[in-house]
Order: sequence, then C-alpha cells, then structure tokens
Amino acid sequence: MEEISENKLIQEIEDLKKSFNETTSKLIKDIRRHDKIMARSDKRQQIEYDELQTKLQEIEALSKEIEDTQREVVFTMGAIGESRSKETGNHVKRVAEYSKILALHYGLSQDEAELLKQASPMHDIGKVAIPDAILNKPGRFEEDERIIMNTHAQVGFEMLKHSNRKLLKAASIVAYEHHEKWNGKGYPRGLKGEEIHIYGRITALADVFDALGSDRCYKKAWDDEKIFNFFKEERAQHFDPKLIDIFFENLDKFLKVREDLKDKF
Repeated sequence: MEEISENKLIQEIEDLKKSFNETTSKLIKDIRRHDKIMARSDKRQQIEYDELQTKLQEIEALSKEIEDTQREVVFTMGAIGESRSKETGNHVKRVAEYSKILALHYGLSQDEAELLKQASPMHDIGKVAIPDAILNKPGRFEEDERIIMNTHAQVGFEMLKHSNRKLLKAASIVAYEHHEKWNGKGYPRGLKGEEIHIYGRITALADVFDALGSDRCYKKAWDDEKIFNFFKEERAQHFDPKLIDIFFENLDKFLKVREDLKDKF
C-alpha cells in the first residue's frame, strides 16, 4: 500500500515537472516570439523615422530654396527700381549693408538685422510707377512733379502690403516709411519720432548717406565733410538722433562698405 502511494506520488511529481517544463518552454517561446515582434516593430519604427527625417530634410531644403529665391527676386526688383532712375545696382547693395550695420548697433537681433538688409533694396520699388520725364529730370521739380514723385512711397507699399511673407512685409514697411522724418515733416503720412518704424528710420539714413555721396541726374556727389555736417544738423530733425550717433561711432565701417562697393564705370 505504501509502495503504491509512493509510486503514485512519484508519478504526480513527474507529471508536475512535465507540466512545468511544457509551461516554461511555451513561455520561453512566447517571450522569443514577442522579442522578434518587438524587433520587427522597432525596425519598422526606425524605417518610418528615417523616412520622416528624409522628408523633413527635403522640406527644409525646399523652404531654403524658396527663401533664397525670394531674396533674389526682392533684390532684383529693387535694382530694377533704381535702374529706372539711372542709379547703379551698387546703390541698393550699399544701402543694404549700411542698414544692417545700423540695425545691429541699434540693438536688433542678428536675424532681424539680416531681414532688414534683405528688405531694404525694395525701398524705392514704387519708382517703377513714376514717369521717366519726372524720374530723370535734370533739375528741381515743379510742385506738381514733386507731388507725383512723392507717391512712390505709397505705391511701393501698395505693391507689397498684401504678402504674408516676413521679407515682403518688412520691405513694405521700408518702402512706405523711408521718407518719413523724425520731426514729422516727411511723407507720405507725416509720422513723427518713434511713430516711424525702426526699419523706416534706419533705411532713411542709409539711403540718404548713399544718395548724397553719389552723382545723380539732378546733382553732383557731395564731399564727406558736407555730408557729415548735414547729418549733424539733421540729428533729431530728419533722422533718429540715436541712429546719427551710431553712424558717427561706426563711421569706419560705413566708409569701408562704400569703398568695397563703389561704383565702377
């Protein structure tokens, strides 16, 4: 009786061991199958991630290409506007560089200073709408001619104002406000002081500095002493006084740009 009980106990133990082994084996298989599934899943996720990164790189490259094209178009349009008034392409290049110098020393960020540099060539784009007889008149304007000439600021703004692109929005501000004066006696709106956007105030100084030092159809270039005296007289009149101070504090940089980008005839 005892022997039968012992054999039965041994058998039960063997059955338990077998069941345990089977269960363990199944569990191990399940774990390995799960690991394989996870590995395939990880691999699939990695492939999807790599594909996404490739698409993002393509989008970034396309975005850069669009921005570069936009800058090129803006500069070219600015140069066209200047060429109609028989000014050189180097005028807009110099104004762009002067604007960036002023912007950085005024306290604008590197990105915003670069944006203004790219936008400033469009300051006179409205001149495309001015008749040649007025635009290139070799002498002082009659009152009606002056009124027509002054419309180029409003026209330039109207051409650009509908764009949502940062560069063109900045260009619309520059076109609209670069003839406003600190004392409120500019045009087209007679804005005063800080009512004038900083882009307009900066481009005004940059444009006038280059215009005074260049031959135009209606005048010969001024010498530096005359330009500097004019700027000192127009501090807090035509120009933002802080920008005039920045100009004289960094005069060597402006003169270097002028020399590096001087007109070649």
